[in-house]
Parts: sequence; structure tokens; C-alpha cells
Amino acid sequence: MGERSVMVAGSLVAIGLAVGGYFIGEGLLRARSADRYVTVKGLAEREVAANLVIWPITYTVTADDLGTLQQRTDDGAVKIRAFLAADFDQEEISVAAARVDDRQAQGVMGQGRIERYVAQSTVTVRTSRIDTVRSAMERTGQLVKQGVALIRSYESTTEYLYTSLDEIKPEMIQQATRDARRAAQQFAEDSGSRVGGIRNAQQGYFSITDRDAFSPQFKKVRVVTTVQYFLEND
Repeated sequence: MGERSVMVAGSLVAIGLAVGGYFIGEGLLRARSADRYVTVKGLAEREVAANLVIWPITYTVTADDLGTLQQRTDDGAVKIRAFLAADFDQEEISVAAARVDDRQAQGVMGQGRIERYVAQSTVTVRTSRIDTVRSAMERTGQLVKQGVALIRSYESTTEYLYTSLDEIKPEMIQQATRDARRAAQQFAEDSGSRVGGIRNAQQGYFSITDRDAFSPQFKKVRVVTTVQYFLEND
């Protein structure tokens, strides 16, 4: 190979290396740029009113024989149904089977005169009329006057529920995403960058809790989203 050919070949190799080095450098720069991102969280909260209430009315009766016990249990249910009939439809009211305990078998009869059997039964109201239930609760003393022995049971507490989460989900997710972007923009400004597109996003779980211990008929709905945004040079 002649001297001129060697020089041409060497020039072509040098040009190739230079061009390759340029593209490699550009590729590394873009890769480094693509690796620049920030992870932020966005919060959305909303207060809503419960739209379903489950109100168990628990009472107890006693008797020395099971027949009388069942009759007294039925009488209690009739009185409670009559009390509720003015405000609620029959399909909103249900009666659970009574739980019967034999005090003699449990060895708790003692020396005093107490009846052998005790039954605990529950009449439950399930309705969307929250205010009506709360008003009826204030009048349960009328049942006590009729001889219904109401008891407070930790197993049967009133539940207030919110069942329309799907109706507010899209707007709350949008709100949480906007909140996350504001956080990303603040970070970008502080670091001399600007916010690019979304690299990754996780919606998070919705939680529904009582607004406070004294007003369980109002709920707080909360969702936290986690979003990664690319950062670009200004």
C-alpha cells in the first residue's frame, strides 16, 4: 500500500473515531439527562357525609324456662319494630336470632333469686337516612319505659359508612397529581431545572376514616400518590 493510501486510511479512521466519539458522548449525555428525576408525593383529602348507617338495637330478657324466654324475646322485638315503624320501612329492619345462656350450667346462679336463662337479641336498622337514625336514637328511652332492657354491646356498635368512593375517585386522583407536580416544580426551581414528563406513578390507597371520635357520621377520605418526574435543564 502506498504512502498516500496509508494517509487516507488513517484519516478515515480518525474521522470515524471522532464521529463515533461524538455520538457516544451525546448518548451518555442523554442517558445522564434521562437519569435525572425527582420522586414526590401528592395528597388529596375530602370530607364527606356518610350515606349508610347500620344501627343495631340490642336488648336482653330473662326467664326460668325456654318457652317464656322465647316469648319475652319476641315481645321485645315487636315493641322495637313498632317504635321504628314510624320512621323506617320494614325492609330496612331485620331481627337476628337470640343468643341464649344458661346461668345454671355456667355456675353463676348464686344464692339470690335470679332467673336461669338469659337471652340477648338484636334488631338492626340499615338505611341511608342518617339524620332519621340519629333522631330515633335520642328517643330510645321510650323503649325502656315499655320494659325493653336495652344494653350497650361492644359487639354491636353503630356503623356509619361511605359507599360512593367511585364517584369522587377520579377528581381526587387528579387533585393529588396536581399537588405532586407542584412539589416537583418547587424542587426543580430550587435545583435550577424544569419539570419534564412523568417517569413513573403510583396511585396509592384510598382511606376512609371518621372525621373525629365525636362525629362518625362525617368521614375523611384521603389518598396519597407517588409520582416520579424527569428533570430537564433550563
